[in-house]
Amino acid sequence: MQSDPGQKSSVPHLPSRLIVALDVPDVQQARALIARLGDAVSFYKIGIWLLYEPGVDALIDGLIASGKQVFLDCKLYDIGETVRRGVAAVARRGVSIVTVHGDPDMLRAAVDGRGDSGLRVFAISVLTSQDQAALQAMGYDRPLQEVIDLRVRHAAQAGCDGVIASALDDPDALRARSGRADLLVGTPGIRLAGADTHDQKRAATPDAAIARGADYLVVGRPITQAPDPAQAAREIIALMEQGAARRSRAAP
Repeated sequence: MQSDPGQKSSVPHLPSRLIVALDVPDVQQARALIARLGDAVSFYKIGIWLLYEPGVDALIDGLIASGKQVFLDCKLYDIGETVRRGVAAVARRGVSIVTVHGDPDMLRAAVDGRGDSGLRVFAISVLTSQDQAALQAMGYDRPLQEVIDLRVRHAAQAGCDGVIASALDDPDALRARSGRADLLVGTPGIRLAGADTHDQKRAATPDAAIARGADYLVVGRPITQAPDPAQAAREIIALMEQGAARRSRAAP
């Protein structure tokens, strides 16, 4: 079993491991949500919902200038040189994490593009909204877990800093099979016990995800649609702490 992520110098304390997904219709609503969350959250994901909205550049720059971290979930997928240049541009912005997708050449290009910046490159394994039936519909004839393991192994070998994977994929086991004990795992599809999973087919609770070795949790609707987003964030961090305690007790 990997050592407790809380003891790794590359992973910050638990509150900073919660990434709130700004999956809202426009930048104005994103700013309002950030204001409501205040000091409860220090890390934000900006993805397809906002990437093409007017004002998103100022939003990204403002978050970074205020001391917040930004996870740019753009899932770069293109020829190697295009990916390399795209990641280099992201690195110049001061973003903390960027996602890429694709074959080993694309992943290596992304790692090369970030250079010696502090940007971390995370590769997509399989979306938490996808299951075996979804992969088969896309033409994959391999079992779901085999596809996940292959993509994680490619990411590890290419030098990516981490992967995006479901907690149900068992982050500790993914690391062990990849041969990279330092591989970080960001986990979306986080839902509270008994809550609606919406379009997520492979969801997990915050405590279960941390107990299984997730380094970062990416949380959207349980926080963004809560009556009190800041309180919801604090409650999720409390559950993360429970998961960390469980993980510590289980460590050899």
